[in-house]
Amino acid sequence: MSRLIRAVIDSHALRHNLRIIRARAAGARVIAVVKANAYGHGLVGTALALEDADALAVARLEEALSLRAAGIGARILLLEGVFSFAELAEAVHEGLDLVVHDAAQIELLERADDAAARCALWLKIDTGMNRLGFAPREFAAALARIRNLSPAPRELRLLTHLACANERDDRVTRAQLERFRGATHGLDYEVSIANSAGIFGGVPLGCHWVRPGLALYGASPFADCSADSLGLKPVMTLVSSVIAVRRVARGESVGYGGSWVAPRDSQIAIVAAGYGDGVHRSLASGAAVLVNGSRAPLTGRVSMDMLAVDVSALNGVRVGTPVVLWGEGLPVEEAAQQAGTIAYELLCSVSPRVPLEPR
Repeated sequence: MSRLIRAVIDSHALRHNLRIIRARAAGARVIAVVKANAYGHGLVGTALALEDADALAVARLEEALSLRAAGIGARILLLEGVFSFAELAEAVHEGLDLVVHDAAQIELLERADDAAARCALWLKIDTGMNRLGFAPREFAAALARIRNLSPAPRELRLLTHLACANERDDRVTRAQLERFRGATHGLDYEVSIANSAGIFGGVPLGCHWVRPGLALYGASPFADCSADSLGLKPVMTLVSSVIAVRRVARGESVGYGGSWVAPRDSQIAIVAAGYGDGVHRSLASGAAVLVNGSRAPLTGRVSMDMLAVDVSALNGVRVGTPVVLWGEGLPVEEAAQQAGTIAYELLCSVSPRVPLEPR
């Protein structure tokens, strides 16, 4: 077994999660969100594994171009849209779907000959996220400009984004849904509303397209609900191995700053994993890792390339013993909670020096 840290990517789990999401989506088509290097799982490999998705979504043009360069011909939705004539021309050439969320983007389409006719457009309504999209009071005017494009858009759909769907108090989600329905009343367009939390949440959203991200990768969007309870399987297992085993006497400290002091004579395993790999320095002393399948607590501070684990209660730990930081057997949500962050950030933080290893 290699001593290098690596992210083992289970494409079978990825496809399983897509099936679970599709079953929850109640007939809606699925746009698989693969932005940010597929949440750290590898953009192209993930897209290839998700060939059964109805479309892919990325944030930026460069991500879409990487997919096209890899020969991926799937429908691709550009969530941030385009910001110049050059970007619009490239997007049209590559057959991308464009989110339109700003008046300047409509102006680009108005001034760009037949670009709109060659694109599928998704007009975004800001129903409370206050990030991207037209406010409900601005939506009618924006829609009128889109409808007046000549030639007309090849396809037109509507979407919004949920700010608090991961919270069990669903008042904000219901208010956003009410604003969306108020703005679109009487219109006969397909719509997209649900993210991962929206798909598994308790508010019926009634959309034609869903946009799962985190759930695809086998993590729960809810703080009080495990991925396993949703039927999801972890796609990434971040695994490394022990590179040294040390005896530490009672009263001696381990690591930078001496923040952990041995309460007894202890056996400490040094693991090839650190914040240079994406294991957050904020991961608390006492946080669990799996050493050869058994839980053991982190001791001291995570350093750039290494971390230390108290394996005093375990037998047979030696150089080469495998260690799981998160994934199969240890949910990434648990590791994120111990690091004071969210699963999204841990997954996206995996460093480029960590090889992605298909299972």
